[in-house]
Amino acid sequence: MSTLEQLIAHSKTNEEIARKLFTIETEILSCQSSQELLKKLLDLIKESFQLTDIYLLLADPTPISYLLTSKTQSKWHQQNTKRISATKLQNFHPNNLPYLTNDTYLVNGIVPQHLQKNAGSIALVPVTLEGQFFGSLLFTDQNPNRFTTDLGTFHLEQLAVKISLCLSNVLIREQLEYMAHYDRLTGIANRRLMEKTIEEELIRQRRYQVPFSVLFIDCNKFKMINDTYGHDCGDKVLSYVATQLQELIRENDKCFRYAGDEFVVVLASQTYQEAKQASQRLCEFFIKNPMPYQNSHLEITISCGVAASDGLLTMDQLLKKADEHLYLHKKVTSRSY
Repeated sequence: MSTLEQLIAHSKTNEEIARKLFTIETEILSCQSSQELLKKLLDLIKESFQLTDIYLLLADPTPISYLLTSKTQSKWHQQNTKRISATKLQNFHPNNLPYLTNDTYLVNGIVPQHLQKNAGSIALVPVTLEGQFFGSLLFTDQNPNRFTTDLGTFHLEQLAVKISLCLSNVLIREQLEYMAHYDRLTGIANRRLMEKTIEEELIRQRRYQVPFSVLFIDCNKFKMINDTYGHDCGDKVLSYVATQLQELIRENDKCFRYAGDEFVVVLASQTYQEAKQASQRLCEFFIKNPMPYQNSHLEITISCGVAASDGLLTMDQLLKKADEHLYLHKKVTSRSY
């Protein structure tokens, strides 16, 4: 093949790659969430460039860790992403450039084993989020000559820039939505989302006669904890209580931070008696499971007020009823605390 023919062939290859990248960029621009964007992105790249596998390696810690908690991560995230030490991952990207190799043993501990077994060559493409290292897109191919150290990385660099810009746009929207609906300290939904959830339950009850109940919860002697151990400890207590409540309730129940050390749990399809049993179970859990703190344990107890919706009470009336029951519960059990 003559030099001119090689240039023409090379030009056609570049044009084809550019066309594929443009198609991918157009498709992901319409995505409304980071999960949708990443899923569509990985599928399109794998299909367009006929890769063996594609995966996302997330830098740990990540700039958006609060959006990627165990509660907010979907099953797709868990199956297609892996957290890697940011320092370890960045070692593969000096000057923020893609890393290509067909010596796959060089990426031991980075590439998931089930992908490494079928990989003849590997490419790691760095992704940034508003200037901060976010992670690496992992491409694998059975062909050992697909990604080699002497292969140019211009198109992969272009792809990294496009992905970073699109991801930043989507995540900005998600961050705003998260801050509007979730409590940054505890990671659980806030009062605004609670109001929306209770209104939806009221509509469902009035339309289909499906019962539901609410628990109004607060931490006993929380002010004393703050005064004795400091506000950092108080923050840990709130996070501990929120995390345990989330773990203890059913999947279709919802937990919210109401204000200060107060929480609300909405129990879907639960009658008053069922809600009372749930409240007793929650109170007993905290009595039996003190919070680990500074190589020891700190006793944390809660009080619960219970109210069942009859479909006639408004949200405010329902919460007030649960709060009144909480006050009675604290009065009766105060000697125990």
